[in-house]
Amino acid sequence: MTQVIQVALPVPLLRLFDYDCSTLPARGARVRVPFGKRVMVGICIGAAEQPQPYQRKAVLEVLDEQSLWPEHLWQMLTFAADYYQHPLGDVLQHALPALLRQGEGASYQATTLYQVTNAGAAQELAPLQRAPQQQRLLATLQQRALLARDIRIEEFSASALKALQSKGWVEAVTHVPAADTQWGFKIAAEPLQLNPEQALAVAAIAAATQPRPYLLEGITGSGKTEVYLQAMAQVLREGKQVLMLVPEIGLTPQTLRRFQQRFDVPVVMLHSALTDRERLDAWLDARAGSAAIIIGTRSAIFTPCANLGMILVDEEHDNSLKQQDGFRYHARDLAVVRAQLEQVPVILGSATPSFETLNNALQGRYGYLQLTERAGLAKPAKHVVIDMKNQPLKAGLSKPLISLIEQQLAAGQQVLLFLNRRGYAPALLCHECGWLAQCRRCDAYYTVHQGDKQLHCHHCGATQRLPQQCHDCGSTQLVGRGVGTEQLEQTLTELFPAYPVLRIDRDSTRHKGSLAKYLEDARANKYQILVGTQMLAKGHHFPEVTLVALLDVDAALYSADYRAAERLGQLYTQVAGRAGRASKQGLVVLQTHHPEHELVQDLVNNGYGHFARTALHERQLTQLPPFSYQALFRAEAQHATAAVAALEFIASYFNEIADISVLGPLPALLERRAGRHRFQLLLQFQQRGLRAQVLRHVLPQLEQRAELRKVRWSLDVDPQDFT
Repeated sequence: MTQVIQVALPVPLLRLFDYDCSTLPARGARVRVPFGKRVMVGICIGAAEQPQPYQRKAVLEVLDEQSLWPEHLWQMLTFAADYYQHPLGDVLQHALPALLRQGEGASYQATTLYQVTNAGAAQELAPLQRAPQQQRLLATLQQRALLARDIRIEEFSASALKALQSKGWVEAVTHVPAADTQWGFKIAAEPLQLNPEQALAVAAIAAATQPRPYLLEGITGSGKTEVYLQAMAQVLREGKQVLMLVPEIGLTPQTLRRFQQRFDVPVVMLHSALTDRERLDAWLDARAGSAAIIIGTRSAIFTPCANLGMILVDEEHDNSLKQQDGFRYHARDLAVVRAQLEQVPVILGSATPSFETLNNALQGRYGYLQLTERAGLAKPAKHVVIDMKNQPLKAGLSKPLISLIEQQLAAGQQVLLFLNRRGYAPALLCHECGWLAQCRRCDAYYTVHQGDKQLHCHHCGATQRLPQQCHDCGSTQLVGRGVGTEQLEQTLTELFPAYPVLRIDRDSTRHKGSLAKYLEDARANKYQILVGTQMLAKGHHFPEVTLVALLDVDAALYSADYRAAERLGQLYTQVAGRAGRASKQGLVVLQTHHPEHELVQDLVNNGYGHFARTALHERQLTQLPPFSYQALFRAEAQHATAAVAALEFIASYFNEIADISVLGPLPALLERRAGRHRFQLLLQFQQRGLRAQVLRHVLPQLEQRAELRKVRWSLDVDPQDFT
């Protein structure tokens, strides 16, 4: 008997679609169906209770015998679709590896396994001292065989692998993976001695009778990772899995190494740098239970686990955990929801917790664990504020800062300079007429990149050759205005020719493996001067760095974004935390034109904790999040009037509803990007339930309106970014 089933498809519509099917597939199974002129892979939601009266098409193929997700994860996905008011079909597709979205089977395929030969097993490592990459790879292979994906994940050199094969020490064999859930818990290295605060945190998590969320707030260098490791040990000992989220791909290799050094259990990684097959294999390992530890970036929160025992979210404040386009979810918040559904603890770790998480901890909704002392012999860093007014600057460096750098370098220490602007200069200026090179598609100036002699727009990606003459007056007197990391690197090389300079930003780390290599070189003290953007501010450990300087953060002091102060406080504290992480005293220098600013004074004199509580009180007085709940409509069009008209039409649905504040339409902080004008409409609710109820009622109506089909519009629930 033919069944009528409902199918969720990855289309931007808040509805399900009815299809005829010869059998009733499992809820959560994939089906291949015709949709218009296309064939798509959708997810079966179940039997249609009230089939639509129109003529239906038939399912072409049922791809799975059972659901792809366990029940608790299915509940989280449907919750996420409802909470973020996003089409369920798109949410479910987002939660699948790319190969499953394309309709491939949810099974392993043959891959290559690298193992030592008898000659390789007997080979001494000492003769390979002059080939460290070969030595490291052979040492690992003598301990365990490596899949092709492990070679990539652990960033072993391809040339080293080829060299070992040519010597007959390593061989490649065909291997078909299979789910192995019988991994045994083994400690590879003994845990470190905990200080009283760390021991109290581990004990509190282990002794809890009911799983709950915990905020682990620990100053930088306080040993949060050791707390993670010892809290995980009991979970792994019971044969359960641990899921850990990190905000950046750059943090996953070092996290992987720490975990592998401590535990002799299977570890997999999930992030965008893997191939589609590697991601699917890791996903299958987690679902089958053959992976004990799963480490990934934000999308890893959707990974099914056979026996989940704990969720960790490192650097929970980081904005990278919020998806900013398409399905705009926050992985930290979904981690809390998933932990509640699966009845497991979730640990949110940060030196600078987000105001939302901190408020939940202060209100008693989360357990609150604090680490106020640096681990080991590390001492708190000293803070110095340099007033830049009337100071002669050399590529953004004041004379007092140059003197401090000289002192640290002469003492054999490393210094780290933070500047959150890549490129050579933020703008190109004509010295004669004042013309500025502006992107034709954005309300932004081109950034000068001296290395490739080009102008780059960092908003839309447009590039052009560095001009020889001014476009207005024809003058050749073109100069860079402002300072970027390229120019800072060049100036430091000129000022301190005896000391090598390492620049780490998105431009210098484009090649595969370059970021990991640079970070390893920095930790090994191969470069005495480090220059970088936010990539250097997140969780990295440089034991020899004693001086950290923030060159220019003044723009955040007077930003139109109410979250700018919170972000500056987090950035300052995180960057400052790179100084003096070993036994040496650290020094943190902040250059500013506004040393008297209350935010600067609060951070320098009282620390992030005091600043955050003061700012939280101000948020409460002004009824801003987390004391209210926001939804942001965005619209963009080639003509500004069309975007404004669309948002005015949307606003008309909310203007008459009580307890809703409607702000806008207003231009985005960057009004024009990639040739399109961008405007925003901000809704603020006093109750989260009212927001869900109203949006649930209004959005299906907006979907049907022809007035909105001429613009691109979207909804962002709990917005984090207003640019």
